[in-house]
Amino acid sequence: MLKKAIVAIVAVFVMVIVQESEAQTYSTGVGLRAGVTNGLSVKQFLTYDAAVEGIIHTRWKGLLITGLYEVHKDVREIQGLKWFYGGGAHLGTWGKKTNPPFDSDDTEYTVFGIDGIIGLDYKFIDAPINLSLDYKPAYNFTNGVTWWGDELALSIRFTFN
Repeated sequence: MLKKAIVAIVAVFVMVIVQESEAQTYSTGVGLRAGVTNGLSVKQFLTYDAAVEGIIHTRWKGLLITGLYEVHKDVREIQGLKWFYGGGAHLGTWGKKTNPPFDSDDTEYTVFGIDGIIGLDYKFIDAPINLSLDYKPAYNFTNGVTWWGDELALSIRFTFN
């Protein structure tokens, strides 16, 4: 199932990259984030090449809030396509009855940690739509599972100028 999702995500991005249309930038994007975890994403550009992103997503029957600072760089060959990197932090809970990866079925966990992010961001010229494919590893300082290396996701956002 995960392999099929990854293949579909890569196929969408290849189609986007092959497209010859020119794209314009955007100031705010609001939409859905789908991958290992699913949730909502809001990205706000502070300058042409710097943005903040907030993500509210679910994991192991809990809810997490992640805040990121991102630096965006143009891909010169394809207008509207940018690559980005950055970092931030997350805070949230993991719910009961989520074993594995935890020792106890009856414990709720509060998690806090740091996140990194790297990815591609594309804005269509003819539609107020943005696609973003990213890898977001994280490290927890609390409660058990310390390293998450599985956060690959596709975000689809409605954009505002």
